[in-house]
Amino acid sequence: MEYKEEEYLMLSGIQHFAFCRRQWALIHLEQQWQENERTVEGELLHQRAHRSDLFEKRKGVLITRAMPVYSKTMGVSGECDIVEFEEDQQGIPLFGHRGHYRVYPIEYKKGKPKETEIDHLQLTAQAMCLEEMLSAKIEEGACYYGEIRHREVVTFTKDLREQVQKYFKEMHDLYYRHYTPKVKWSKSCNACSLKEICLPKLGKTPSIKEYIQSVIGKE
Repeated sequence: MEYKEEEYLMLSGIQHFAFCRRQWALIHLEQQWQENERTVEGELLHQRAHRSDLFEKRKGVLITRAMPVYSKTMGVSGECDIVEFEEDQQGIPLFGHRGHYRVYPIEYKKGKPKETEIDHLQLTAQAMCLEEMLSAKIEEGACYYGEIRHREVVTFTKDLREQVQKYFKEMHDLYYRHYTPKVKWSKSCNACSLKEICLPKLGKTPSIKEYIQSVIGKE
């Protein structure tokens, strides 16, 4: 199956979706967004990553910034912060350049490596788009974390690839139905930029019917 261009979802939305399906729906279905310190710092880091020329060459490595990517099979589009093309005889040819190159995507993040695979999923999705576009096989990439100023290598495993496909399929289903999942409060809600819009703690409040039944039951 291939999606039409007008059906494409934002690739970066997979990070919101993996964190919280309701957060993703509020942003991508209901068009609601609210900045906090974390989102502002993250945006500034991405601006720095994209600040230089879109293309440069360093010691046999071609570097592109803000490279548009898409996938017809997953129905998504977005940008890669940085994609490095390193000379490699086992790699792919590039139009306008001699030799062959290995494709290496890099995603910039504000903080430090997370305990979950949220960042890895976004980078894997970018790699899968690049593979489809360039007819390449990409084994790994990296996440650069601003807080520790260090790259973390990410291997694009079968499990990560399957999870990416599963999430995008679910996202398309929710988008088609225009359905926003109900609140499921957790400690991570405290760090969410949409907590004042989502009001997650209200999801823990009983309904009027439940309240009346509880009062009657005590009599």
